[in-house]
Amino acid sequence: MQTRNKRIVMIGVLIILFTIYLYNLVPLVVSWGPSNNYENVSVRTTVNVTQSYPEIINITCNNGTAITLTAGGTYRVDCLVEIRDFNGGGAISNVNGTFYYYLNDTFDSDDNNTHYTNNSCSQDGAASGYFVNWTCSFDVWYYALNGTWEANITVNDSYNLTANDYSNSTISPLYALNVTSPIDFGNLPVGDTSSTSVQANVTNFGNMDINVSVFGFGGNDSVSGAGLSMICAQRNISLPNERYDLSSATLYNAMTRITGAAVTIPGIMVTKQTQAGVYSVNSTYWRLHVNVTTNPFGICNGTVVFAAEVP
Repeated sequence: MQTRNKRIVMIGVLIILFTIYLYNLVPLVVSWGPSNNYENVSVRTTVNVTQSYPEIINITCNNGTAITLTAGGTYRVDCLVEIRDFNGGGAISNVNGTFYYYLNDTFDSDDNNTHYTNNSCSQDGAASGYFVNWTCSFDVWYYALNGTWEANITVNDSYNLTANDYSNSTISPLYALNVTSPIDFGNLPVGDTSSTSVQANVTNFGNMDINVSVFGFGGNDSVSGAGLSMICAQRNISLPNERYDLSSATLYNAMTRITGAAVTIPGIMVTKQTQAGVYSVNSTYWRLHVNVTTNPFGICNGTVVFAAEVP
């Protein structure tokens, strides 16, 4: 009985050794064809892809909200670029972009009205696996056209592979102005009227053509100064005694009296700026009469409110 068991064990060992021999002698072939006798054979294929193109997952400008420019200055539009690169997020070597009015093109020349370029966008922190974020910023001037704008972004990695995509944003209309300050009538005795007009320049600080309205009050409080043009150290100056016109030659009696409610100045329009450093300006001219009836004295102060309006 023991001899028989030994034979069985030896036979089993020989079968195992023979199987190992055949496995090393003939490559293992996996077949899922219909034949049971190797009439067809399916062979696994393989490759190691060592370089992959970067991908732009998303572009979001100004946190996805409409852009309100800064009156008289620049507003920084930040465009967040979310990137994936299977070579690793750290393989991204450069991101650049253009930001332009939709009727323009990414290859157009820069123009403060319609086109901005950033050739050196910045990485936001460290890469995380395949992913990394970059930010392309554009300092947009206040007179840039309102409407639809496109951020066109190009991504480069260390293998000289690139990706490109774009996203739309909206720049809102901006009605804004700035005015020469102060309107100083100098020294006037009681009963006198300004012999020369005082110029107050209105500059368009937005991206739309504007009309201009004015109203006034005494001091710096529209409630306590209502009905007055100036509050003086002693007594006050009445509101109708302060007047304006669009011509420096217009005499006091022919000028328009300022009121306590906003009134559009007839005939004035200040167009939007179109060239860097060339401001769009229109002038108003002011005169004052110091009325005898109230007999004011000393330093007098008032407020004139200029407002930008839709033409």
